[in-house]
Amino acid sequence: MTFKDNPALAVIDMQNDVVLPGSPCHVPGAMETIPAIRNLAEHFRNNKWPVIYVVRGHRQDASDLEYTRLQLFMDKGGICVTGTKGAEIVDGLEVKPQDYILVKKRFSAFLFTEFDLLLRRLNIKTLAIAGTQYPNCIRSTAVDALARDYRVVVVTDACSASSRRIADNNIEDMQNMGIECLSLGQVVQ
Repeated sequence: MTFKDNPALAVIDMQNDVVLPGSPCHVPGAMETIPAIRNLAEHFRNNKWPVIYVVRGHRQDASDLEYTRLQLFMDKGGICVTGTKGAEIVDGLEVKPQDYILVKKRFSAFLFTEFDLLLRRLNIKTLAIAGTQYPNCIRSTAVDALARDYRVVVVTDACSASSRRIADNNIEDMQNMGIECLSLGQVVQ
């Protein structure tokens, strides 16, 4: 697939507290997507297209966390708390000097952030999405991007969910909305 317009890659929530087995919000399968995400990011960098790491960063007192995750946060002693090892990008992925880091507090990368402004300033027309996990941050970011008239491409083998069934159901739903769901091979060919 070739991008006829100016694309950017959003790598979502590939942080220790989400990816590593035994971590507070571990997503099974997230570790396995690291090689695909790394290859995808290199493809974008080689083409001089922006790579944006979208990460969660929360206060220690959880005052900026969704109420639906508050109990989990308290039970686990924090999730993606700014400045902690858990909030860092997982080993195997590397933020390069030309990459961007966007901190978010909610599922969507667009909610209460400068993401849309950044994409518009970079003249981005297509947003490719990789990371974790499908029903939450991947899907809400993809839908919000579509609502803002971006072409959206979810790179399916560079994304994860807690089960294959959940991933497949979300892919089907997003495709029904007009979001392109393509494999890494289709994107980098």
